[in-house]
Amino acid sequence: MAEDLDFPNAPVPHEARMPSGSLTMAWWAVATAMFWLVISASLAARFGTLNALAGMSISVVVYAVAGGILSRYAIRTGLSVALFSRILFGYHGALLATLIFFTGAIFYSVFEASVIAVAIQDYFPKLSLSQSYLIVVLYSVPLVLGSVQHWLGKLNGILLPFYLIGLIAAVILSVYEYGYSNAWLELGPQNTLTSYGTWSCFTYFLGVFLTLMYAWDYARFGREEDREFHAKFNFGHPFFLFTILVNGIAGIFLVATIPYEGALSEVSVVLGLLKLMGFYGLIFVWVSQTRINTANFFMAIVNLESILQRLTGRHTPKLFAAVFVGITVYVVMLADVFSFLFQALSYLAIMVVAWVSIALTHILSPLYERLMGTRMEIREGFVPALNSAGLLAWFLSAFVGLLFFNAGGVWAASSSPATAVIASFAYLIMLKRAKRSWYLISEKDNGETT
Repeated sequence: MAEDLDFPNAPVPHEARMPSGSLTMAWWAVATAMFWLVISASLAARFGTLNALAGMSISVVVYAVAGGILSRYAIRTGLSVALFSRILFGYHGALLATLIFFTGAIFYSVFEASVIAVAIQDYFPKLSLSQSYLIVVLYSVPLVLGSVQHWLGKLNGILLPFYLIGLIAAVILSVYEYGYSNAWLELGPQNTLTSYGTWSCFTYFLGVFLTLMYAWDYARFGREEDREFHAKFNFGHPFFLFTILVNGIAGIFLVATIPYEGALSEVSVVLGLLKLMGFYGLIFVWVSQTRINTANFFMAIVNLESILQRLTGRHTPKLFAAVFVGITVYVVMLADVFSFLFQALSYLAIMVVAWVSIALTHILSPLYERLMGTRMEIREGFVPALNSAGLLAWFLSAFVGLLFFNAGGVWAASSSPATAVIASFAYLIMLKRAKRSWYLISEKDNGETT
């Protein structure tokens, strides 16, 4: 039935759209990753708490504005990131965007699954780490076999209160066990605001723009009548205020309060929580990481389905895609290549920032509509294989961004903003020079596709 499909290669029709409550519960899984706690604490330890808080606050505004724009468009059209990329980069050029999205989802699945596995192995030391990895993968794959319209919304709706209770309990217990101090406000080398520190913290969050691609692919399941609610609440300020700032403050406080051994990481925070909360800490970690990994696995599966259909011309069963994703995540975890993955994610982030900037420019500019009218074409045989407007802007901005990143220092801190600015300007210039044939090679069907 249509309502049981994830529509990896077609716009989501009206009858398959989700009620606002269900979509809210499914989407807010992204807000409960241990990653948000740890990254904020890491930035505070490096640049100071005040700079981290300032950088996070600016990030909330940027994410909320971008999320509102992208989600409104996704809801209106029902297009996925993969389908919309056909407009920007051409029918074959869009495959690269889908592959990047799939790779990013796999990487984050590996990180978050590893956190659960470490917690399980630490609490049950008789298990080896590889056995813990396998347990996490074996239960994660079945969880995402149900449709996002029904099962994932219900699952995450049930787990959300447990995450909120666990987060509050962790903060209260840490104060009860170790006492309250202002150490969390004084974390880092200096306790003063600096332009470089705030800038560095802000630009680091730009490197997590993959979240906006997640937002797009969830938003397309929203109903037209709920568009403003989703744009303002689920993909706007309330969501990112909680995800980035509230989680971030909690993370900074817990790291400054709970003693931990070694360098700060997701693992050290997890072990600290287990030491503080015992079995309830394990449940809290399981809830937080299971919720985020429903999103990670779901995004990986949907994009893999799209890739395989493009390459084979046939529909790929969701079960096959889910099993393939599970095996891939397990193999990568066993390979113990986390240092490589962090480097790869840094490069991937630049490509994602460029994609988001081009997408925002396309949506906000009236030039495409002037060129195409009401026509929005994504079908094979109607759109060109490659679109020079989008591809040139994408590759040029990513190239400059990578140069900045590898230069180090303040240049590296400016790699994401430089990528974003160049991508937008380059695409806007190309759009002004664009011909109709760049977006449409066949006029034999004059109807709209979405």
